[in-house]
Amino acid sequence: QVQFVESGGDSVPPGGSLRLACAASEDIGSFAFYPIGWYRQAPGKQREFVAAIGTGYNTHYAGSVKGRFTISRDNGRNTVYLQMNRLKPEDTAGYYCNMANYSGPNWGQGTQVTVSS
Repeated sequence: QVQFVESGGDSVPPGGSLRLACAASEDIGSFAFYPIGWYRQAPGKQREFVAAIGTGYNTHYAGSVKGRFTISRDNGRNTVYLQMNRLKPEDTAGYYCNMANYSGPNWGQGTQVTVSS
C-alpha cells in the first residue's frame, strides 16, 4: 500500500510563504508514473482539492490558489512539493497529498498550515 508523508507546515502571518513536501514510500514503484495531488481540510469543512501534477508535469489548481501556489515534483526523490506564496487566513488547514483524484479512506497524517497575524 502506498504511503505518503507530508511535511513543511507551520504558522505564518498573512502574506507569508511556505513550501510543503510530500514523500511517497518505496512501495509506490515507479513514482514518475503517478499523478499526485495536494488537498486540504479546514476544521468543520470537507477535504478539498488544491493542486495536482501529472506524469508529464502538467499542473492543475483550484481557483482559490491559482497564481499563489505552485506544485512541482522530483521523481528522483519520490517527492512532490507545494510552494505557497501570499498566504491568506483562509488557507489555514491540514494539507494532505495522495494520488490525483483520490477519494478513498487512506490518508497520511498531513501537515498543518496556520495563517494568522
